[in-house]
Amino acid sequence: MNRKIQLTRSEIDAIDNEILLLLNNRMKKALELSGMKKKAGVFIYKPEREKQILWRLEKLNRGPLSKAALRNVFYEILSASRSLQKNLTIAYLGPESTFTHQAAVRNFGKYSGYIPCISTRDVFSLVEKGSADYGVVPIENSTGGVVNHTLDMFLESDLKIASEIVLEISQFLLSAEENISRIKRIYSHPSAFPQCRQWLAENLPRAELRECASTSLAAQKAFRDKGSAAIASELAAKTYGLNILAKNIEDSKKNYTRFLVLGKNLSEASGRDKTSIMFGVKDRIGVLHDMLVPFKKNRINLTKIESRPSKRKPWEYFFFVDFMGHQEDPKVSHALKALERHCTELKILGSYPVSHA
Repeated sequence: MNRKIQLTRSEIDAIDNEILLLLNNRMKKALELSGMKKKAGVFIYKPEREKQILWRLEKLNRGPLSKAALRNVFYEILSASRSLQKNLTIAYLGPESTFTHQAAVRNFGKYSGYIPCISTRDVFSLVEKGSADYGVVPIENSTGGVVNHTLDMFLESDLKIASEIVLEISQFLLSAEENISRIKRIYSHPSAFPQCRQWLAENLPRAELRECASTSLAAQKAFRDKGSAAIASELAAKTYGLNILAKNIEDSKKNYTRFLVLGKNLSEASGRDKTSIMFGVKDRIGVLHDMLVPFKKNRINLTKIESRPSKRKPWEYFFFVDFMGHQEDPKVSHALKALERHCTELKILGSYPVSHA
């Protein structure tokens, strides 16, 4: 073997030995921290702290390791550290291989336990009952828009948003068939069809579109139903033994879905935070304008506003608002106090560190 190659490999081995020693030293410190957290009554999962670690390392990183690769390495290091303190259980909108499952694993790592749920309501329920430590649900897609059922659950639940996850989404057409010309039906989650509207119109304009509770369930149906296909992830093709008939069929090549991490505790300020609230108002002229004035006065950037029927009275609505800043920030606190004076109901859903794909 080439002597230079042997020498370089020996150098790599020596570096690996150092990494191993440092990793174990880190884990020992994590165990020390665990005891301190228990005495102080602090939660094991601290998304604001984990984000601060990643942001700091990204700033220090000079390459050639990419930011994405750096994040992936440290997601698993953080997950291994957490597992020494407590094995977290995560409920997610399943079954396995859904995009929500992938988002949950990316956030919590391979050392957590995962419970697939057939509905968003079940995810909320398991966390509320304490059967799961946290839950992960989709909230909006950059192409298909908001997931209304997730918003509606906040009308009933007191769970908090502990963190958010933003995942780049690539849609695949999967089938047990080998030729796209044989496809008569397409199964998928309701939010997936709008993401692929143009592609479907151009390539399968006569196909019947059938909605499913998840993309993974759609893949299972496509496996059993002759002449059908599913819009789902590449991972679903491997999991359920399907052929990939078409890749990256989403209309926008910048297609992202945002997921929420649900828990019972509020996250502390990280320095780069977002707050989500919901509020109800009495029906009168100019009421929505008046509700938004406190945000303008305090120079707070709104990132999303949605309305949903209250389901209590006809034509009564609740508004969901996301904005930049943490609820403990003085200007945010002032805005919320001014807003509350005019609300029939105001609920802070959570302040949490922002996430990027």
